[in-house]
Amino acid sequence: QVQLVESGGGLGQPGGSLRLSCAASGRIFSINVMGWYRQAPGKERELVATVGTGGRINYTDSVKGRFTISRDNAKNTVYLQMISLKPEDTAVYYCNARGVLTASGYVNDCWGQGTQVTVSS
Repeated sequence: QVQLVESGGGLGQPGGSLRLSCAASGRIFSINVMGWYRQAPGKERELVATVGTGGRINYTDSVKGRFTISRDNAKNTVYLQMISLKPEDTAVYYCNARGVLTASGYVNDCWGQGTQVTVSS
């Protein structure tokens, strides 16, 4: 029904920047909330940032001032601009969409397959 495809991960240097993108595909009418989560080795998955349809944004404290989330509703795409990268940002980053209204019905929650971000010199 709904597929989320992430792109833009890879290797970044400390202090550097990376930009992640996630496009939702399917017969989508609207998406309530889109966001990014991450999971580092040996740790639980954690919220990074979310953005609602109306533009309400939420960041986890550790990325405030460094990461910027944005979305293009016309393209059903969410972005995560990451600057001032730190080694502790190393994780698999997952795209998430909640409250997706499609031609086939309502999807509460869906996830992308993840993209690796590694911050190292």
